[in-house]
Amino acid sequence: MIHKYFISVLVAVLWLYGGKVSAKEISIQSPDGKLKVNIELKDKVYYSVYSGNDLLLDNCSLTLTLGDEILGKEPRLKGVKRGKIDESVKREIPLKNAVVKNHCNTLRMNMAGNYAIEFRVFDKGLAYRFVTDRKGEVEVTGEDFVIHFPGDYLAHMSQPNGFKTSYEYPYTHVQTREYKPADRMSYLPVLLETDKPYKILISEADLRDYPCMFLQSTGNNGMQSLFPKCPLEFGEDGDRSVRILKEADYIAKTSGKRSFPWRFFVISDDDRDLVANEMVYNLSSPCELEDYSWIQPGQVSWEWWHDARLYGVDFRSGYNMDSYKYYIDFASTFGIPYIIMDEGWAKSTRDPFTPNPTIDLQELIKYGKERNVKIVLWLTWLTVENHFNLFKTFADWGIAGVKIDFMDRSDQWMVNYYERVAKEAARHKLFVDFHGSFKPAGLERRYPNVLSYEGVLGMEQGGNCKPANSIYLPFMRNAVGPMDFTSGSMFSAQPEDNRSTRANAMGSGTRAYQMALFVVFESGLQMLADNPVYYYRERPCTEFISSVPVVWDETKVLEAKVGEYVVIARRSGEKWFIGAITNNTGREIEVNLDFLPKDKRLHLTYFEDGINADRQAMDYKRKEAEVTSTTKLTMKLVRNGGWAGKIE
Repeated sequence: MIHKYFISVLVAVLWLYGGKVSAKEISIQSPDGKLKVNIELKDKVYYSVYSGNDLLLDNCSLTLTLGDEILGKEPRLKGVKRGKIDESVKREIPLKNAVVKNHCNTLRMNMAGNYAIEFRVFDKGLAYRFVTDRKGEVEVTGEDFVIHFPGDYLAHMSQPNGFKTSYEYPYTHVQTREYKPADRMSYLPVLLETDKPYKILISEADLRDYPCMFLQSTGNNGMQSLFPKCPLEFGEDGDRSVRILKEADYIAKTSGKRSFPWRFFVISDDDRDLVANEMVYNLSSPCELEDYSWIQPGQVSWEWWHDARLYGVDFRSGYNMDSYKYYIDFASTFGIPYIIMDEGWAKSTRDPFTPNPTIDLQELIKYGKERNVKIVLWLTWLTVENHFNLFKTFADWGIAGVKIDFMDRSDQWMVNYYERVAKEAARHKLFVDFHGSFKPAGLERRYPNVLSYEGVLGMEQGGNCKPANSIYLPFMRNAVGPMDFTSGSMFSAQPEDNRSTRANAMGSGTRAYQMALFVVFESGLQMLADNPVYYYRERPCTEFISSVPVVWDETKVLEAKVGEYVVIARRSGEKWFIGAITNNTGREIEVNLDFLPKDKRLHLTYFEDGINADRQAMDYKRKEAEVTSTTKLTMKLVRNGGWAGKIE
């Protein structure tokens, strides 16, 4: 529902005579006038980006190659249309805010050759894309996204060994002048710290029928795009993958009449803006579901991380009836709407219709329904592809959603697979959680039954998941969409003490840190990863965690510094939740509560790091206080620590 929408149609039109344009300059500014893009039409289309008088990106270029034709090379401008978007949109699944503000100035350059290049410039960022108007199908053999830096920037990246990746690499931190073409590429998003106060977050939006973009060094203090080729033939490669036997010489075969993915930059001298941005949502196509009222985000109890190794119970634990009933009872006790039955629930990973002989799935579905708990089933993507009728069957059974795993690719075929899954799942009113997945890029707006994606080095990685890496997630991975990090360790440890095993899974970071993650991180499906035995034992912590919503009316980023700390306040109804996390440096952070209602005393319940939490991470204190809008709250965080509170 759009509350207000204004867009000027044609403010300026420039008609040329079809000849070659020499060094033609065009500019566009943000609504507040601070951000400016200067575009030059020479042998290619070039653009430079300024914030005030500060040059941030210099002489960048863009082209799109269709067969042997290069759009953007020797460009001939036919006309320019300028406009403005100023709208407030009610978000279908409000992971950050119930209403999203979309305000930008627009520029469309219509070019000879039946294509256009569109720019949108926001107060805190900009985006561009190609639009083509060709008959039939076209083969996209390449796309050049080339950016140059006027200074030595610090690039935060995730660098896999190739296009086949689970997107779970730790962040690397490289000076751009030292980044070489022979070095590993990075998947998106990439974050740049300039030599000025500004940060630049790079990613893409409205991705459809097209591969994901990766970045590599230009060899000259810059970055350029590269893409996986479109696969043509596949071979056997186990129960959860396929081997690509033959690739096309193009990256995509697609409709000639279409808009291509947005390439966008979030730009700000305030790190809070990176966390708060809604760029992917604003740039992506609207929801395609007429009815999405059936989609119910929520928390979920999960057995895989600790291998269903319950103890202190009077039954043999494992992937069996007694254990799953225990998980259902636990979820019901704390008002958690879902449990996941991960790998092990089925007799074979290749067969989605035959449960393990130790399980009566229909009885568990009935048992859960009586206790207001629904079941989510794990599957490999390959099994889903080979049994696409499973969505109807699962819906008939009463399954709420699916967790689909091990895609590990982002070529055009796989990007289209995500959409086929989302569409078919929605047709049968099932939600989807993608694991082994690339980052969000707009599908979750068109199909809001896509509640979350992994694509992150999360807590399932045990001791390899460290707060010093995870502190970048609010500014990077989670800044582009929902993220299934699998939080909530009650067996908390400082990183050097983490000895995580399947029997005794551990999470790095203090207890208060683990609790704060439920407020700090955004996901439409938020897992409680740890053993219910521990959650029962640590009941005050569990009562807080299970009270944290996964959708929000309003989000405020109170304090933030890339790579160091973040403090986020989120409102659900009249309740506010606050979460803070830090890296491996302890600190005190003072925040104002001036966002609270004026002249009203409210009750704060909070969990903070205990005096010994820097040495024994499970040490915490639960405290209470009365607060008002004039309160200044001082949070004391130890190294790898956190703070979590609720105001009501």
